[in-house]
Amino acid sequence: MLIDDHFNPRPTDIIVATSPKCGTTWLRALVFSIINRNSFDFNNHPLSKANPRDLVHFLEAHIRGDRSTVSIDGLLSPRLLSTHLPYSLFPKCMTDDASSACRFVYICRDPKDVLVSKWHFANKLRPKELPPLPLEEAFELFSNGVSHYGPFWDHVLGYWKASGEWPKKVLCLKYEDVKEPSGCVRKVAEFLGVPFSPEEEKKWIVEEIVKLCSFESLSNQDVNKSDTRSGENPMSNSDFFRKGEVGDWVNHLSPQMSEILDKITEQKFQGTGFSFH
Repeated sequence: MLIDDHFNPRPTDIIVATSPKCGTTWLRALVFSIINRNSFDFNNHPLSKANPRDLVHFLEAHIRGDRSTVSIDGLLSPRLLSTHLPYSLFPKCMTDDASSACRFVYICRDPKDVLVSKWHFANKLRPKELPPLPLEEAFELFSNGVSHYGPFWDHVLGYWKASGEWPKKVLCLKYEDVKEPSGCVRKVAEFLGVPFSPEEEKKWIVEEIVKLCSFESLSNQDVNKSDTRSGENPMSNSDFFRKGEVGDWVNHLSPQMSEILDKITEQKFQGTGFSFH
């Protein structure tokens, strides 16, 4: 694979990992703001001027074309990188706890919400000359494991099992944890080795980060309202913000669709100790 041949990992690398439409934008913003909390003023923060995808480099986008990774090779440590790759596709020098200290922060989401979000996103990017993708077709593909970066459930289990084997290397979060963002912020900071000091707690730094990275804050930044697309960049910043809600699937999926996805999830995760509830 190209990542084996051309990517030079560092022990200090922080990898923000997600299956598509599971909270990538929020997690990028969260990790960036935690790591850089002493470098920027919250009243004039990079997240108010740039989309999170411009601040946390997408690994797959830098390992293609001429196969050069020079654009991320020159980044200062610790490098913040984002990926949709399954854990199993990373080289052993990154996933073997004995040989690397790089860390993965992973977030997943109820597959019913994932499906709905992917369906909306696909239709945003669909060529105008084509009719919209029917939800029923998107459901069939998703439930049969046809998805970017492999079946959704396998993607989750790969990182979940790694987090059990290497808890200091892989942290698994759930998008539903956004309901308790302060605890999530503290958990990520602790995992990355930069816990909040008593002084920072007194200054309400955790709450500042929660506010900065909230869906309401990010989606209302002018930079994220842009709907400009190009041949090189077919996705606009506004495409990454829809609702950011937990449980929106109830407004779209039929009871039968919901039941089928719940049964698949139960079967896939049986005996693993993982659940979305």
